[in-house]
Amino acid sequence: MDDWNNKKILVTGGAGFLGQNVVNELIKRGANKDNIIVPRSKTHDLRIRENCDNVVKNMDIVIHLAAKVGGIGYNQAHPAELFYDNAIMGIQLMESARIQGVTKFVAVGTVCAYPKFTPVPFREEELWNGYPEETNAPYGLAKKMLLVQAQAYRTQYGFNAIYLLPVNLYGPGDNFNPDSSHVIPALIKKFVEAKLKKLPNVEIWGTGSASREFLYVEDAAQCIVLATEKYNGIEPVNIGVGDEISIKKLVQTINDQVGYEGEIVWDATKPDGQPRRCLDTHRAKEGFGFQARTTFEEGLKKTIDWYISTLQ
Repeated sequence: MDDWNNKKILVTGGAGFLGQNVVNELIKRGANKDNIIVPRSKTHDLRIRENCDNVVKNMDIVIHLAAKVGGIGYNQAHPAELFYDNAIMGIQLMESARIQGVTKFVAVGTVCAYPKFTPVPFREEELWNGYPEETNAPYGLAKKMLLVQAQAYRTQYGFNAIYLLPVNLYGPGDNFNPDSSHVIPALIKKFVEAKLKKLPNVEIWGTGSASREFLYVEDAAQCIVLATEKYNGIEPVNIGVGDEISIKKLVQTINDQVGYEGEIVWDATKPDGQPRRCLDTHRAKEGFGFQARTTFEEGLKKTIDWYISTLQ
């Protein structure tokens, strides 16, 4: 794919956190911004098949990022919506793309698709060796069905669909809504507000023993565009850094960067989620040359600085 300029590209979720970065990366790679279509849910609800048919017309490439997502609490409160909305959007969109003759479909899944007790680091071959962590299983399984669909469509129809598995993302522009945010923005918001209000303590869910891996959003966008350009395989591909950090250390790091001086209180009655998350990233490096460039400390500082700037 040497000539991005002449490609018509649909980016679902292109107005979102990851999507905006993917659109920017496409333009950096030479795509014509007028040829990048970003459907909005208000006018093109992708749970409705007719809308899927309409948005893929005349497209060369579809990058499917649109998703309904949230943290542990949101997943516990909305499991049915997270399963149905994510499954139906992806399944219908891929079918519409196949029928309309789209030349490449990029399905972006989730690390939540992995089994709860996957050996660390997570290798793509382990994806089917158990049930996902219960608190986010409906979401993880809905997104994993797109891998099944992509592989089946490639086998039966010769349809060029690839499937990428990004780890937890973070960065400027992330979702800081406490009802639906993921761990890094939720923690940043807590510590910044506690500092500004001079609160005596900050309460954190769980024990802090779980670990997570985090990928800076600009690096994730670069990887997705690179895979769109160079990867045409049937196997799923992890997108990550290949390094993990405990939630306890994450909390302390954010606390130190924000400069909060109160007490940290752990609520062990709340769930930790999946015990560990860390990806094996060899397939992405060997398959299309991706390696994350942003250090965690650098990315975290940029994210905290951005959030504080929004309060001023």
